[in-house]
Amino acid sequence: MTTQTNFQVDQQAVEAFSKSNNEPGWLSSLRLDALAKAEDLPLPKPDKTKIAKWNFTQFTNHAVDSEVYSSLEELPERIKTLIDADTQKNLYIQRNNTPAYLTISEELKSQGVIFTDILTAAKEHPELVEKYFMTDAVKVDEHKLTALHAALVNGGAFLYVPKNVEVADPIQAVYIHDHPGATLFNHVLVVADDNSSVTYVESYLATDDIKESVVNIVSEVVAKQNARVVYGAVDNLAAGTTTYVNRRGIAGRDSRIDWALGMMNDGDTISETITKLIGDNSYGDTKMVVVGRGSQKQNFTTNITHWGKNSEGYILKHGVMKDAASSIFNGIGKIEHGATKANAEQESRVLMLSEKARGDANPILLIDEDDVTAGHAASVGRVDPMQLFYLMSRGISKHEAERLVIHGFLAPVVTKLPIEGVKRQLSEVIERKVQ
Repeated sequence: MTTQTNFQVDQQAVEAFSKSNNEPGWLSSLRLDALAKAEDLPLPKPDKTKIAKWNFTQFTNHAVDSEVYSSLEELPERIKTLIDADTQKNLYIQRNNTPAYLTISEELKSQGVIFTDILTAAKEHPELVEKYFMTDAVKVDEHKLTALHAALVNGGAFLYVPKNVEVADPIQAVYIHDHPGATLFNHVLVVADDNSSVTYVESYLATDDIKESVVNIVSEVVAKQNARVVYGAVDNLAAGTTTYVNRRGIAGRDSRIDWALGMMNDGDTISETITKLIGDNSYGDTKMVVVGRGSQKQNFTTNITHWGKNSEGYILKHGVMKDAASSIFNGIGKIEHGATKANAEQESRVLMLSEKARGDANPILLIDEDDVTAGHAASVGRVDPMQLFYLMSRGISKHEAERLVIHGFLAPVVTKLPIEGVKRQLSEVIERKVQ
């Protein structure tokens, strides 16, 4: 289906949606301004991937109402396995576009931590949401898909951690996509104020009967002075879903942002993960695993840009391609003038399991400062026959040996996910996709 610029959702529909949610004036105005800009802005231009005919704009419904869950016992079994009901006290579940379940501990509430759905946050905490919503990490007018996202946001979460608050246990969000006609314009905004820390982990899951859908995800992470944010995610959307996902972070002085991302979608996907190391001594680490199968096409751009002195940025991406799947891995380490003593390191590796599978790893270093350290490594190839030989020499079948090599290859990200249920989810998805 060819992408159209005459969107199915017009100004009247956007106004009606905003009014139905009792949104504040700043958000209503932002939506309408973004919709007008989206008409004329171009699509993004991911390197070596043609997306002009991908469907990012044509969908049946902008938002659908779904039933909520009165307790965790009502959850589908595959969702229950993600959640430790006995210990997880900070949990948000969204079903399609409906906030379906929310709990936050009294301890975090008393400390001033805010965790709720994004549209409720815009009404109840406008001074915070307006300050950070698509003002710096992601700009509305970057291209057609960011503008369309701003106009049509219909889900997502807001997490704010006040100064000097350290959240010990992971905060979890689960986004369920189980309505064949639902689209998802999900916005996640995480703000960690000075000297705070938090771990946020999300899962996107779709049912198999999603034949054709559009998902547009934007996540913004702001780590202020001496703050730390760990952001984990497993994306597992259906084969009929065209997905644009944009995750970005801004790290202030002495702060740190860690990404652990499992990109397991079965449909065509374009992804950007960008970290801006603004402050001196800031730190960014992006770990990503990808498994492609069938005929899907995917493009992953990971960028860490250094402005701060003594900043450190690390990128690690491992991908497995099978059948006729193809993926582009673009890694960019950029050191701006003045970012002395910065260190930019990256590694991208792709395993291809079949003759028609394609993977392309493109490490890029852009350095405008002399007194820095930088390095990169990239490889694309088949499973190492020496590894298979070693395992098979100990009585392991070829199929099982391949399986062990693949799981070991992807382990650097899987082991970084801080919630056991989500870690298990990623392992199970990998097992299913590569068997």
